[in-house]
Amino acid sequence: MNADIQLNLLSNDGIELFKSLQTAAAQTVAERFYHVHGAHYERFGTKGHEACYEDLMFHLEFLRPALEFGLIQPMIDYLCWLNSVLSSRDIPSEHLSLSLDWLGEFFAAHMTPDDARIVVDALTAAKAGFEKTADRTLQPRASKAPWPEVSEFVKALLAGGFAAAQGILDRCLAEGKHLIDIEIHVIQPALYEIGEKWQKNEVSVAQEHLATAMTQSLMAVALQKMHPLPSVNKRVLLACVEGNNHAVGLQMVADAFLLSGWEVQYLGANVPTKSLIEQAATWHPDLIGLSVSFPQQLRIVKSVIAQLNEHFGARRPAVMVGGLAFNRFQELAELTGADSCCLDAKTAVEFADKISKP
Repeated sequence: MNADIQLNLLSNDGIELFKSLQTAAAQTVAERFYHVHGAHYERFGTKGHEACYEDLMFHLEFLRPALEFGLIQPMIDYLCWLNSVLSSRDIPSEHLSLSLDWLGEFFAAHMTPDDARIVVDALTAAKAGFEKTADRTLQPRASKAPWPEVSEFVKALLAGGFAAAQGILDRCLAEGKHLIDIEIHVIQPALYEIGEKWQKNEVSVAQEHLATAMTQSLMAVALQKMHPLPSVNKRVLLACVEGNNHAVGLQMVADAFLLSGWEVQYLGANVPTKSLIEQAATWHPDLIGLSVSFPQQLRIVKSVIAQLNEHFGARRPAVMVGGLAFNRFQELAELTGADSCCLDAKTAVEFADKISKP
């Protein structure tokens, strides 16, 4: 984290006003881009206008943690990542910086002077950090070293070769390698590499989605070939918080707990907070694992834990958090009220016995 930048925080009323203005801000700046730089974007057609608006909305989603928690580095990293995506599509970095200036002008005109100053200062800090480090390549790192099978597995996934990909995993299993190690050392880095290829415009969205869907199926097939340890008489409830649709990593965590003798309920992607709380109240797990992909989902996981505290009191199950957001910024976990943060499926199980309550 960048500890040199000290940001003032918006009040609750300021946050609510900021949220209410996000759509209008993105629409206004998108229209301005097409008015000023339309010739540069006309090759993208109507989809380009939609993509511009969506990118601006993501700007504001990443800005919100800076306004609520003082966390600017996640937005700087996001801008560096987006810059690499846009550069591969011949969009100049100057346009990304310009979008931050124009957003600042919008909020300066639509918020009180004090609140506007806070928003503009955060945008200015993000712009300065981005321009200083714009050439960085940011990719979530696998927690352990990739195995040689990764390249072959990537090729199989991108070619849509289910049998070939399954053959690679079967070969690893036949060599005595544990499924969780295979997931950490082969599957996870392979998906990161495919994500990086999409970022560089080297693979299509369809290929990236196909790779993810195939991986989930391959993991399910491989799991059936494994033999779980005896029951440890403990329960774990696993869910991606509301808004998080990246569930493959959490599925790896579910596999790890299941094979370690835990009873597992895996709720998957984008679980509404109300449903998650109700399931926890009904099933009474010893541990709850929450997955968070982006820093803007911090407020959601924080709300989930607050509601668990309210419902269970001193009897609240231990809560572990993980996911892409925490892979880069483990310090974020402290802001959520979680009991622990783990970077991969294996360490999640190792820590679980220490933090789960008897």
